[in-house]
Amino acid sequence: MHGFDIPLPSAHFIAGRLVPAPEAIEVLSPSTGQRIGAIPRADADVVDQAVTAARDALRTSGWGGMAPRARARVLHAWADLIEAEAAPLARLEAICSSRPAAQAETGDVLVTAEQIRFFAEFADKEGGALVPTPDSSFGFISDHPYGVIGAITPWNFPISMAGWKLGPALAAGNAVVIKPSEMTPWTTLRLAELSVQAGMPAGLINVVMGDGPVTGNAITGHSGIDKVSFTGSTRAGAAIMENIARHGIKPMTLELGGKSPMLVFEDCDLDLAAECLDRGIMPNAGQFCVAGSRMLVHESIAEALAERLRARFACYRPADTLAPEAGFSPIISGRQMARIDSIVQAAAAQGAEILCGGQAFDREGSYYQPTLIAGVTQYSPAVTEEIFGPVATFQTFRDEEEAMTLAAHPTYGLAAGLFTGDLSRALRLTRRLEAGTVWVNRYGRSRDHILPTGGWKASGLGKDLGREAYLANRRTKSVLIDL
Repeated sequence: MHGFDIPLPSAHFIAGRLVPAPEAIEVLSPSTGQRIGAIPRADADVVDQAVTAARDALRTSGWGGMAPRARARVLHAWADLIEAEAAPLARLEAICSSRPAAQAETGDVLVTAEQIRFFAEFADKEGGALVPTPDSSFGFISDHPYGVIGAITPWNFPISMAGWKLGPALAAGNAVVIKPSEMTPWTTLRLAELSVQAGMPAGLINVVMGDGPVTGNAITGHSGIDKVSFTGSTRAGAAIMENIARHGIKPMTLELGGKSPMLVFEDCDLDLAAECLDRGIMPNAGQFCVAGSRMLVHESIAEALAERLRARFACYRPADTLAPEAGFSPIISGRQMARIDSIVQAAAAQGAEILCGGQAFDREGSYYQPTLIAGVTQYSPAVTEEIFGPVATFQTFRDEEEAMTLAAHPTYGLAAGLFTGDLSRALRLTRRLEAGTVWVNRYGRSRDHILPTGGWKASGLGKDLGREAYLANRRTKSVLIDL
């Protein structure tokens, strides 16, 4: 028993209603390691039903061609319902994820509603353009929804990641078939139910439960899916690209892994830097793609900064995600915690110094201590691999050139942080850092949804959030008429 007053159904959501199906995948609580429920695994037939429902809904509702303000009103009504259910949605988020309910209620859930409102406002503000042509012709660019978007979301921020995909796709006039992570399935299911209550035509959002190898492959390979949007690991993103290429070319947005550096120069505000470095790795126990897991510090301030970080890291206390007050988050699964520990222990065996942490908390559930590792080489797995846990490496540099050499990563280019009091240096180095996002004298996203997010190199293709995300859900057509 999960001791929870909201149902945790073993069901898909297709054509506006729950479709119960046999349990196939157990869902565990990372706070306790105990089973809390189960979900079905959608095969190709179930995914086909969802795609058919999406196409039928687009045709019968005229969603993509209706007055843009009418579409926006429905999305605003949906956001209102999400806000009204902030408390139960937060508990639903917390029961199987690493997100504390106390944080999710005022953060994740409200941010999701904000994102939907943000994208709703693009509906009547973007679209088409007249272009200069000779007087003997008339040229313009029209834009149109793709049709059905196939979306796959990760487990680390389940409800807000669903908002990233659903908000721009629906505002742009599309329908969506979405697969949440099999580890954190239920808030996406509830979002879909609330959308119908808000007046959204049934079938515009279809939620299929399952895993990547079966359900995810069925979505990305389906001929009725017009575009794919995925957030997750680089390895999974590569598999999706391969599957799409095998079944037929279609556009995709991929927000993938990262191994983001935070560069701290001797002229920074040291207390601010310590606060930001802490905030750059410890939220959600380091389980977020832009985590600043590589700390690069000028040698003259390294000892003072390391001492501040050790003091901060020692203050974290784990707590069940359903506790009244938010505590340090659990690792999503015992398997993932074992992987984190194996990388830490391998670094120690190779001569690295564990400045703090380096082991699991002694308690029920999957909780790993905040860990800082010094004395690593550029070839250590602790430096090269995305750990996805509360683990950061601590390296020193002598000058800008050495800092940039250490900051470069052969694979990833998702985000970077830069701490300096020199504006010229900040502008100079933001140009050189190979990352889709650079934060200066801060670290982490704000609630300015206008700023797009996405990576360079193997950290992804395309953008989520911002105007770019809305436009990525529309395709253009060039028209030229001889007069």
